[in-house]
Amino acid sequence: MVITPFKALVCPLDGNPLHCNESSWRCAAGHSFDIARQGYTHLLPVQNKRSRNPGDSKAMVAARQRFLNAGFYRSIAAAVNQAALENLPSNASCLDAGCGEGYYLRQLAAVASDSDGSSLALLGVDISKWAVLSAAKQSQQSNWLVASNANIPAQTNSLDRILCIFGFPVYSEFARVLKPGGELVQVDAGPDHLRELREIIYPSLKAESTLDTPLPEGFTHLSSQTVSYPLKLTNAEQVADLLVMTPHFYRASAEGREKALALTELVVTVDVRLTRLGRG
Repeated sequence: MVITPFKALVCPLDGNPLHCNESSWRCAAGHSFDIARQGYTHLLPVQNKRSRNPGDSKAMVAARQRFLNAGFYRSIAAAVNQAALENLPSNASCLDAGCGEGYYLRQLAAVASDSDGSSLALLGVDISKWAVLSAAKQSQQSNWLVASNANIPAQTNSLDRILCIFGFPVYSEFARVLKPGGELVQVDAGPDHLRELREIIYPSLKAESTLDTPLPEGFTHLSSQTVSYPLKLTNAEQVADLLVMTPHFYRASAEGREKALALTELVVTVDVRLTRLGRG
């Protein structure tokens, strides 16, 4: 399977199709968006930004890159790959909505390139410019965009798969850009995910909700599975990277962060739920 960058983009200002030349994307109305020398494009209008640098910080991205590249979440990536590639059309396209530094799309590309078929176009979108910059530096197989899940700069009915891994799903947008019969592969933290770390940094843990999440409009439930395993971190750097790459780093008190950062080893539970939803 040939891996290519996804090109069916639209202008974030007026929704017109974007056309690419060597150095920029441009729509018929004349809006132009430069392609950075690292290979990514900024398609997040200033009026849609809630802060100067929204999304994950440079430090969070660097910590996540080290942690994921060390293979600690390889089992999650394997489950995502299997779900994403199941019944995939021969000429397909896939978006990672909230791609971070691109780990899961790189893993998907590596597996898909060894499989039968013709082509798979990849698109990574994240609101953090630091995340997209890191993703572009590590791989040129995908099209990397600074953009928001609330306004995905992709043409309507243009995608076969969407990955949303520990992300912020916007189901109405996902339904718009997915083709009929397309699928969303969503990964969320389970009740025991990183429990041992959370018990250290928080005075107490909130009770997990027992209410079933309603099915998003326009989607049908295809399957669900749990990926769960113990993860042993053997030095202070690994523990620090896990803490810094998660929202817990900012949610915890200074005392809680200090306790975690003093650890030289830690065994934590990885517990995630993978759900496949079909676009009706």
